[in-house]
Amino acid sequence: MSVLLAGVDLAAFAVALVDRMRRGGVVVSADGPAVFVAALRHDLPADRERLYWTARLCLVSRAEDLPAFDAVFAAVFDDAVLALDPTARRTGVDARSRRGGGVAGRGGVAGRGGAGAAVPWVTRPRDAVTIDTVADPDATRAVPDVLPSRIVAREGEPFAAFDAADLALIGAWFEHAAAHWPQRRTRRREAHPHGPSVDLRASMNAARRTGWEPMRLVRSRPRRRPRRIVLICDVSRSMQPYASTYLHLMRAAVRRRDRGAEVFAFATTVTRLTPVLAHRSAEVAIARANRLVTDRYGGTHIAASLRTVLASPHGSALRGAVVVIGSDGWDSDDPAALATAIARVRRRAHRVVWLNPRAADPAYRPLVGAMAAALPYCDAFLPAHSIATLRDVLPALAESPADRCARGRAS
Repeated sequence: MSVLLAGVDLAAFAVALVDRMRRGGVVVSADGPAVFVAALRHDLPADRERLYWTARLCLVSRAEDLPAFDAVFAAVFDDAVLALDPTARRTGVDARSRRGGGVAGRGGVAGRGGAGAAVPWVTRPRDAVTIDTVADPDATRAVPDVLPSRIVAREGEPFAAFDAADLALIGAWFEHAAAHWPQRRTRRREAHPHGPSVDLRASMNAARRTGWEPMRLVRSRPRRRPRRIVLICDVSRSMQPYASTYLHLMRAAVRRRDRGAEVFAFATTVTRLTPVLAHRSAEVAIARANRLVTDRYGGTHIAASLRTVLASPHGSALRGAVVVIGSDGWDSDDPAALATAIARVRRRAHRVVWLNPRAADPAYRPLVGAMAAALPYCDAFLPAHSIATLRDVLPALAESPADRCARGRAS
C-alpha cells in the first residue's frame, strides 16, 4: 500500500496547513500542529480521505468551523497535478499520476504549476522569508505573524469589534514587527563581503601582512540606520473606533528607542505623546495617553494641528522622517489651508503616508474637501481599519525612492 506523505517533512507540512486553516477562519488550538504531527507519525494516511479525517479530528474543535475547514482543505488539495514524494517534485508528474491512480489519490495533494512547482509544506531554506496564503500561494509578506489564532482568524474585521485585551495583543504584534520598519543610508561605510566598492584603506592595512601585496580586497557598503518615524493621529469623534489601535501603533514606534520616533495626537489641539507612550506597560501607556489628551472625541482641525507641529520645538523631527498621518479626512479647516500645511510637511519629510480607515469602503473616493486637498502630497494612501490592511502599512513605510521608480516603470 502506498503512503500519501512519503518523504515529506511532517512538521513543516502540519505548520503550513495549520497556518492556512487559521487564515481561512478555522480556530486551531495552540497544540493543534503537534497533535496533528503525532497522528501522522502514528498512522500515515494512504489516501486523501484518510488525510482529511486525520486533519479534521486533530485541528477542528468547533462545529461552526467545519465549513471553513472544508473550504480551506479543498483550496489546498483540489485540482493538484503533482505527487508528494521528493522524486516526483524533481521530475514532474510521476507515472502513477499519468495512469490516473496517483499517489495522492483523487486530485493529488501537491501545489500547482507543473514540474518544479514549490510545495509549501516542504522544509524551506533558513533564509526564506515568504509565507504562503490560501488565496495566493505566491504572495509575500514581510511582517511576521505572531498573533494568536483567534486574532488571525478575525484579521478582516474592523478594529471597532476588538476589545481592550485584543488590542493589547495587536500592540505586541506591532512591537514585534517594528524590526522591519524603514532605514536610511548614512555617509559612513561598513565592511561587507559583497559590498559594491573596495575600501582602499582597509585593503592596504590588510596588505601589511602579505608584504604590501594586496592579496585580499576589503569591500564595503553604506551603513544603514533606522529612519525616524513621526506619527500624527486624529483622535476626534469620527476616529473613535480606530484611535486606540493607532495609539498602540504609536507606542510600538516609541518603544524602538533607536529610531527617535515622535508621536502626536490631535483633534482641536495637538498633544505630544512620546514620553507617556514609552512606558513598558501597554495598559499604563494607553491610560496615560487617554488622560493627557483632553480634547479627545471632539472636533477636528487638521490644518491647524499640522501648523502647530511644524512650529513646535519638535518640528525639526520631521526632516528626513517618514510621517504617518492617521485620520479619516474630516476637517473643520479650509481645504486650502490643509494643502498649504501638508505641502510644508512634504518638503521636510522623506515620505508621507496617510492612513484613512474610510478608504476601506469600495465606494469611497477622496474627491472633495480636505482629503482631496491633501492627497497630492501623500506618497501612500492606505486603508487601515483592520489587521489585514495594516499588514500593508509597514512595507509602505519602508519603500525607498528606487522601489517607487521601479514600480512606476513596471506599471
